[in-house]
Amino acid sequence: MNALLTVEDLRVSYPGRGWRAPRTQVLRGIDLSVAPGETLGLVGESGSGKTTVGRAVLGLVPVESGTITFGGERIEHAPRRRRRELARDLQVIFQDPYTSLNPSRTVGDTLAEPLLGMPGARARVATLLERVHLPADAASRLPREFSGGQRQRVAIARALAIGPRLIVCDEPVSALDLTTQKTVLDLLREIQEQTGVSYLFVSHDLAVVRFVSDRIAVLRDGRIVEELGARGEPAHPYTRSLLLAAPVADVAEQRARRQAFMSLDLK
Repeated sequence: MNALLTVEDLRVSYPGRGWRAPRTQVLRGIDLSVAPGETLGLVGESGSGKTTVGRAVLGLVPVESGTITFGGERIEHAPRRRRRELARDLQVIFQDPYTSLNPSRTVGDTLAEPLLGMPGARARVATLLERVHLPADAASRLPREFSGGQRQRVAIARALAIGPRLIVCDEPVSALDLTTQKTVLDLLREIQEQTGVSYLFVSHDLAVVRFVSDRIAVLRDGRIVEELGARGEPAHPYTRSLLLAAPVADVAEQRARRQAFMSLDLK
């Protein structure tokens, strides 16, 4: 099956803080692909470059070198007008459900915005709310009237509004409690089964990534150090450290994980 998204030798750097300061290399030659209907998990600790990969795919950061191909089209230097058109097929779900929605607009207005000019927009809003398991009367309410998990459902509905082919999920459950995380992850999987949408799922939590992904790419210092199946056993010490660092409810198991983590050589 041909890839929907292909990233090859992607390099991104950010300006230094002072006017003479050297640029900071964030991505150092990233290669990855996402097939139609697939979830690729992108995992790494803070500063590894995982969020920058998603932002580069979305055109939110300039690409220094390398290629990003979406649906057979090179898009790494797509002009602004083309980027607006690509938004029909490329969407994003951000980390914080409290700041990603306009607090002064009703949920219905938020979901209707990308549908302006399309016939049956209001009916589509009702369908979107149903798809994310929110009641129809949610359309008339403001974001502050919802819990964090419900707000993230609204954000998911907004990303789905015009039928994208790929959604970049940027830490979409990290601001939620564990029970709500599971509910939102189950919803994302359900939506994928219903629509065939692909996900580039970015997270620092390997346990979350393994739950939702088909394949996993592990980033460290701007490089992919390992790729594995969601159920595969990590081979790289860094990947094992991410797995051992994931919290578990059992105190004895957590203590054993901590001891194993301390014994790892991450060089």
